[in-house]
Amino acid sequence: MSSGDEEAIEGEHLLSEECKNMIMSLPRERGWRTRYLYFFQDFWCQSTEIQSITKFQNHFQAKDTDIIIATIPKSGTTWLKALAFAVANRCRFPPSKKNHPLLTSNSHALVPFFDYTVYGGRFDHLPDFSNMVEPRLFGTHIPYHALAKSIQDSKCKILYICRNTLDTVLSSWIFLNKVKPEDLPTLTLEEAFEMYCDGKIGYGPSWNHMLGYWNESKARPEKILFLKYEDLKKDINFHVKKLGEFLGCPFTIEEENKGLIESIIKLCSFENMKELEVNKSGTFGSNFENKYLFRKAEIGDWVNYFSPSMVEKLSKILQEKLNGSGLSFELLYS
Repeated sequence: MSSGDEEAIEGEHLLSEECKNMIMSLPRERGWRTRYLYFFQDFWCQSTEIQSITKFQNHFQAKDTDIIIATIPKSGTTWLKALAFAVANRCRFPPSKKNHPLLTSNSHALVPFFDYTVYGGRFDHLPDFSNMVEPRLFGTHIPYHALAKSIQDSKCKILYICRNTLDTVLSSWIFLNKVKPEDLPTLTLEEAFEMYCDGKIGYGPSWNHMLGYWNESKARPEKILFLKYEDLKKDINFHVKKLGEFLGCPFTIEEENKGLIESIIKLCSFENMKELEVNKSGTFGSNFENKYLFRKAEIGDWVNYFSPSMVEKLSKILQEKLNGSGLSFELLYS
């Protein structure tokens, strides 16, 4: 790359010289909300994410009690973080409490991302975990193979959620066009669709991301709970109960009889979270406004946007990529 290319690295003031030099050697393509995406450790990501991921891999020490919420972007991350926080902390924070943290804080603040928040910022900044109460909850979009080795080797729990790719690409396109800098051109749906089909989206290709966690969940079901957004929507009561069991804090008969599961579901519902003041006017760090995290939360909204040929193309790609894995998705409508 030329010196002009070096100047094009977003967030370079946050990056170490070593990281900048590495980024300059990586393959790059047009980004969705940044000028470029870089191909790093077999997935696509932004320049500042490369810095934070590297710090995370080099420094994070997992505890067996940790809970990691891992997701493909725009697949129910905000919802699953809220559910996991409410289930794991229901003794400290009963869901009926008027001052429950989820009523005044977005779930991304309560369950911070390794890749944006925890290891974000300048290259020489490292987080202090000394005041974190266990179980510690963290979030990430990082593929399984790139997680810190301490997470893979420990007994910590990983909750993973993904979604029908047709809804994911639509949600990504709408969201990222809203939060991108004004000086970047708006992606058309057709442009975004082709980039997605080529696997060129943050943390993508999405099928590799899903398969990494899917295959590991089959090999280690006690460590990874693999969830689909559509399944949660169809039977949320069943899955909240399953969350408790998987996290080692199953709901007692007394809790169930008191309606605790239903209280958690209501607290974490799209309808409730969308109307909270923190999600109407709050911000996700300096990145974007929380309100952009809440659009429709529907299944099958893609039918209002994609042509039959687009649906056929992405469906064929997904079928080919997931063939033989046992992982599949129905074309569910809202």
